[in-house]
This record gives sequence, structure tokens and C-alpha cells, in this order.
Amino acid sequence: MPADTMTSAIAPAMTAPVPAAAPRPTVARDIGLAIGAIVLLILLRLVWPSPALTDFGIRVAALAIFATSLNLLVGYTGMVSFGHGMFFGFGAYCFGLIMQRLAVPLPIAFVVTIFATALLALVIGAICIRLKDIYFSFITLAFQMLIYSLIIAWVPLTGGDQGLQGGIPRPPFLGINLGNAFHLYVFAVVMLVVCLLVMRHIVESSFGYTLRMIRDNADRATFLGINVFRVRLMAFVLAGVFAAIGGMVMALFVSGAYPEFSNWTMSGEGIFMIMMGGLSTFIGPTAGAIVLALLNDLVTRRTEHHGLALGIVILVFALGLKKGITDFIADWWRARREAAIEQKARETAA
Repeated sequence: MPADTMTSAIAPAMTAPVPAAAPRPTVARDIGLAIGAIVLLILLRLVWPSPALTDFGIRVAALAIFATSLNLLVGYTGMVSFGHGMFFGFGAYCFGLIMQRLAVPLPIAFVVTIFATALLALVIGAICIRLKDIYFSFITLAFQMLIYSLIIAWVPLTGGDQGLQGGIPRPPFLGINLGNAFHLYVFAVVMLVVCLLVMRHIVESSFGYTLRMIRDNADRATFLGINVFRVRLMAFVLAGVFAAIGGMVMALFVSGAYPEFSNWTMSGEGIFMIMMGGLSTFIGPTAGAIVLALLNDLVTRRTEHHGLALGIVILVFALGLKKGITDFIADWWRARREAAIEQKARETAA
């Protein structure tokens, strides 16, 4: 799909107004929902102890964190990044190399990777944010291809096109053994829910509404005294950090890191997940990650031409719904509720 066509398709959803009556989330309520979601997902694994479900849950957790982090830029800030996969891949490689070469406890490797990714995102973002619209999109793609080329060329460090060899050590910590499939599943589920909880409160905070203002009218935000460059840079760094967390979860799942994690196709999958799941609803990218993972599993089992088949399915979604799944459901529910209110008003007037 041409870049200008993709951005024009995404633009209407990015400028969709946020309903004024939408309640602001409370910390206590969202923490309760998060705990409930974790318990439910763990119970699902206990009731259905299938290796396929375990693998699927871990993969979806990594992809959902990545897609939601990308939507911080695309859906909330209005910056369509074609190179967001570089942070997913950087997180996987940085974490894997730290665990292989430094033999530090796993939580320390997590923290160091987060700080390293934040620094990388700060440097790249300071350059990319200065450009607008399609120029921003292509400069992020250029940086992604640069990092991908470094991974391929730096064979002694990264393993080149063979990926990071030797596996990733998983020393137990706090009684948690990520070498155990069930422990890794629980860890991935907790990371998913915690990351979604944090990103949810970011987008519903005053900072999140500042992002929406910049998305809708950056000139007006500047006139009101907002430092647009600084806010966009903060969003870029936050999105990069969460993408790296998704990359670390994926690295633990595959016990390694591969160049494909930083290739342009990874960013393309992120865009597809957002477009299929929904730009305007927070849970949309997670829904898109589930759908894309299911489609990948089903299509690859039934045909060798999985790319063609997957493209047709995505076109059916795009042309049939003309918006993401959760956006379609939210609009349908809103229209039904408004119709019920109008019907009740007519009955009362009669």
C-alpha cells in the first residue's frame, strides 16, 4: 500500500473527537480490572493446559504491547511511524546480549534495556520529530533500516542473519523460573496487563489529552503555550520503551533474537494490528494483535501462499468495516444507546 494512501486512510480515525461524556479512569477501578484480567487469563491456562494456548498467549502478549505502544504515536499523537519495529528488535537484542554476556539477574537486564531503549529513542526522536507527516514516517523507516543493517552486518555481536545464537539464560528470581512454560505465560500476561494499565493512564492523563490536542491542531497547541516538540518527543520515547518491553517478552519466548524483529515488516504488522483492531479505542490494538495472530496461525496451516491470503483477509476487514473491529463495535453500541434514549424520550413526550 502506498505511503500517502496509508496515511490518508489512517487520518480520519486519528482526528475522531473523544466523546465528552467519557469517564476518566480511576486508579482503584483499573487496578481491580487489571487483577481480574490476570486471574482470568491464568485460570484459562489452568483449565485448558494446552501448549498451543500457552505459546499463543505469550506471542499475543508481546505483539499487543508492541501494537499499543505504536498507537501512542499513531492514534493519540498523529505521528504515523513506519519504523517502530526498531525498538521492538532493539529491546530483544539488548536484553538477550546482556543476559548472555553479563550474566546479571533478569530484572536488572530488563531495567538496563529499558534505559538503553529510552536513550536510543531520545536520540532518534530528537531528529525525527522535527519532520512532519509523511517525512516523519519515512525518516523513522530509514532509521529502522539502519538498525536492521547493523544487526545483519555486526555478525560477531548479533549473529547476523542467523540471529542471536546460544539461547537466552533464564536464571530464577523471586521463585520465578521463566524456563518453565507456565511461569513464562504468567509473566507475559502480567507484563501485558501492567503495560496496558500504565499506557491507559498515560493516554487518559492531562499529558494524553495534550497529545490529542497536538494531533488535532498542533498550531493551536503552540499558540496556547505548549511545547509541541517536547511533548511529541516524550511520546516517542515512551512508545519506544513499551515496544522494547514487547521485544523482551518475545525474546524470552523464542530464547533469542532475530533480524526480522527489526525489519520493516514488523512495523507493518504493527500498523495492520492497529487498523484491524481500531485506532480510537484503547483496547483496539490488543484486539488486532489477537486477530492477526489467529489469522497467521490459521492461514499458514492451510496454504503456502500465506502472504496473499492474509492480504485478502485484511482487505476484507478494511473494505467491509471501513474501520477497526473495536471502533465498529463502539460506534454500533453508541448508535444503539442513542436510539434507545431517543425512543424513550418520544415515549415520555407521548
